[in-house]
Amino acid sequence: MNEEGKRRFFIVIRGQSRKKFMRGCIGRVDAETQSGDLIALIHAGGSCKCTAVVKKEDACPLTQHQAQLLLFVSPASRRLEVLCNVALFSAICELAQEDLVVVRSKKGFQPCLIKNLVQIGQKGSPEDLQMLGFELELSQNAEQKVLKKSTAMPWFSASDIVQVAPKLRHHTSGQFPLVTCLTRTIVSRTDSMPSFSSRCGKLWNKISSQEMFPTKTLCRHPLEVGSLVEVVFGNRLVYGVIRWIGVLEGKRHEWAGLEIEVDTTIVSDGKFGTKRYFTCEGNRALFVPLEQCRPDSRFLLTLPAQELLTPPQTLPPTLVEDVDEYVLPVAESAALSLLVGRMKGIQGHFNSCYLDATLFGLFSSSMILDSVFHKSADVETDISRTLRRDIVNPLRRCGFVSAKSVMNLRKKLGCGSFVTEEKDPEEFVTVLFKEVLHTESLLKIRSNRELYQEAYTHQIIIEKSQVKSAPNVQELLLMSFMTSGLKFDEVPTCLILQMPRFGKKFKMFPHIIPSTELDITDLLPSSPLECFLCGQLAVCECIQCTEDHKLQPGMMKLYCSTCNIQVHAHPSRQTHNPMSISGLELFPADEPVKKHRMQLFAVLCIKTSHYVSFVKYGPSPKSWLFFDSMADRCGDDTKGYNIPVVRACPEVGDFLSQPEDKLTRADLSQTSELVRRLLCDSYMYLYQSTATNTYQI
Repeated sequence: MNEEGKRRFFIVIRGQSRKKFMRGCIGRVDAETQSGDLIALIHAGGSCKCTAVVKKEDACPLTQHQAQLLLFVSPASRRLEVLCNVALFSAICELAQEDLVVVRSKKGFQPCLIKNLVQIGQKGSPEDLQMLGFELELSQNAEQKVLKKSTAMPWFSASDIVQVAPKLRHHTSGQFPLVTCLTRTIVSRTDSMPSFSSRCGKLWNKISSQEMFPTKTLCRHPLEVGSLVEVVFGNRLVYGVIRWIGVLEGKRHEWAGLEIEVDTTIVSDGKFGTKRYFTCEGNRALFVPLEQCRPDSRFLLTLPAQELLTPPQTLPPTLVEDVDEYVLPVAESAALSLLVGRMKGIQGHFNSCYLDATLFGLFSSSMILDSVFHKSADVETDISRTLRRDIVNPLRRCGFVSAKSVMNLRKKLGCGSFVTEEKDPEEFVTVLFKEVLHTESLLKIRSNRELYQEAYTHQIIIEKSQVKSAPNVQELLLMSFMTSGLKFDEVPTCLILQMPRFGKKFKMFPHIIPSTELDITDLLPSSPLECFLCGQLAVCECIQCTEDHKLQPGMMKLYCSTCNIQVHAHPSRQTHNPMSISGLELFPADEPVKKHRMQLFAVLCIKTSHYVSFVKYGPSPKSWLFFDSMADRCGDDTKGYNIPVVRACPEVGDFLSQPEDKLTRADLSQTSELVRRLLCDSYMYLYQSTATNTYQI
């Protein structure tokens, strides 16, 4: 391990989640134990730090500069992907001002100039690691530079850089000359991770960071998976990205599978003949001999051949994929890049949408139920291990779960009907938590203050006349509990509510307004309640007043002694029968009321027997995703497969951020398709307690 300023740094290559850190975390060595283990300060994410003991074989050495560049990459698992591409990461570590790079941004691939190396976050102790990012400037050709200054861009991390241009050894202007075309060597990011080996512990003693990242060795050829290239197709030049390199069935020599930028009707979606080599959008896959490909001239510089710097040979560190690790939910900062797109989320297969939508909602971004994965190995069952290894971990690490993994889980559920038949999400939730994960009931409810019942979901049961025509979830929950005489026995960590409807087709209400926050204070018997008019300690509640639409809707009608007399003095309310609240002697009259709230984190919707989900992936109001496990299909019903799609939908957050009166009067015909789908097709709402940190930011 290298020593830099008397400090040594490393990256964790084998997960130790039960010790507060995981694969991809960056650490600083403070001391060593007698057995040779490392006592280290672990940067677990953002400003979160912890001291832990790390085995040498679970870590890989880094220089301080490498550690700081990787620390700005998120999520932690992506740092290993960057580290595995030794050639590109070596070039990134040597970048200086005015070097030319290509970055992947929301607008596609863009050539940029390095302007500054930026320290991210507040400056702390000199011994602390600071995240390093790059300040970039859009590269314009010479004519445009005279007329227009280059555009400043946001900060980028090492993982955003997909190509690095070789450096000029001699240039007087301090700028790279920009021209049209020259075939040369480039350094590119590969799309796939290298094969892993279990011998990572030998790295510690056998290699130094210079050996891991050599500077001058030979490369077999300049093009690899992930390279931007151009090729003559027909009578025109087309551009694309190499997605596959190898020998095609029935061919000789190396071929390249390209995903080109424009649709062409005579190409495929990644198949050649009857065999699939990769997957991309339809009519965008082109197979050509590798020797016909040239680096994309739009991103190249004019350089004499003798001035080219040969990229280092790819010698990936033998990192270990620990299948037993616990992977944190997708962080808000990484959700869009990891989850959004085609072939993202959970791939549906054979009526599995009820399961796909539920699992994506429960586990993609929220950690409210992750305690079920912290059981010891001897307690964990085979099927719960399958759920974690094959569904939850791949979804959070790679953003995609294959249909094969979904079918494997369905078969292990033990009931044959789960394999082929479509189920209701509430039935799957009960089986998942009761039979698979063996967790306690999510809800503990008392009926009529005496009978005690447990459940995993709660069905809203009300009369249509009891609420307004377009109710919100808060109103539905309160009315359902009051009319049935129900109270929560304790604050639930997760509250799953089924909307009032009969079967999958008939909806009691044309649309329901989502409540992004539920106040369940009035539904808890073991806490003081306040008068909804004056805020004093409440002594009684009135069901008839709660059903009165003239009074403030969406709230239980709890009264202190004074307000109770005044409200029920009205002629229209003299027949009401308010009930006394029991247990008042336990609370002082001046004791403040502690509010108990639940946050919305997912919504399951159904239309024509097909389930989809909306997921809140972070605390920002606009952090919403829409997921459909069967949004598209490739091929026929016999040999084809479903294409899952995840879409960002900030418009949902914009709509729900409006005042309540505007939400009630909203004209749905003027809203977006996804907002209408959320309001009109809602089937199940998932809420989590605000008492715990449930998002990774």
